[in-house]
Amino acid sequence: MSGKLTLVPTPIGNLGDITLRAIETLKSVDTVLAEDTRTSGVLLRHYSIETPLRAYHAHNEHASTEYWISQLQNGAQLALISDAGTPGISDPGFLLLRECIAAGISTEVLPGPVAFIPALLQSGLPNHHFVFLGFLPVKKGRQTLLTSLQDETRSMIFYESPHKINKTLKDFMQHFGPERQASVSRELTKKFEETIRGSLAQIAQKENWKGEIVMVVAGKDTE
Repeated sequence: MSGKLTLVPTPIGNLGDITLRAIETLKSVDTVLAEDTRTSGVLLRHYSIETPLRAYHAHNEHASTEYWISQLQNGAQLALISDAGTPGISDPGFLLLRECIAAGISTEVLPGPVAFIPALLQSGLPNHHFVFLGFLPVKKGRQTLLTSLQDETRSMIFYESPHKINKTLKDFMQHFGPERQASVSRELTKKFEETIRGSLAQIAQKENWKGEIVMVVAGKDTE
């Protein structure tokens, strides 16, 4: 009898933003697969969760997925978490989930935190239709993707790191125009949470970005 893989969302900053069901699941499974065992260890200790932690991240997921599939086929109950938010959303998780589905192994995804939803709502930009694009390619395909988005009418959501945001803002101004409205949210749910709104040119004036960042850019105005 095969086991089950459960994807468990974890807080994006504030440790209080975890569901009771997530805690119960993390306590009941045989093993928790974590993107970074040090980061996840803080969360598990906070909630007195003593389940064994094993590393499962972008650098070992291809090599270790076959092993974890075999464990699941032998009845293991596994939970997969990322450093923050929902596994598989710009984080490891998709590969293992896909292989479980292909092998007929039971899977479950719990509802919970994901960074781009509060950032979208905080932006004040239209949220009835939007497109989530995650991290932009660093080099290959970057300009092609941005060119393809020039006529996108939905609000566009991106993740970015603080040391790359200035370059990304310049690229956005080049492709969307400096007056395109946007917002940048950083450190969501944490002590220094901040959302900056305005035109791309106005936002680009800020220096010394810090923390995890979600960018929302208005779609092209069709009127």
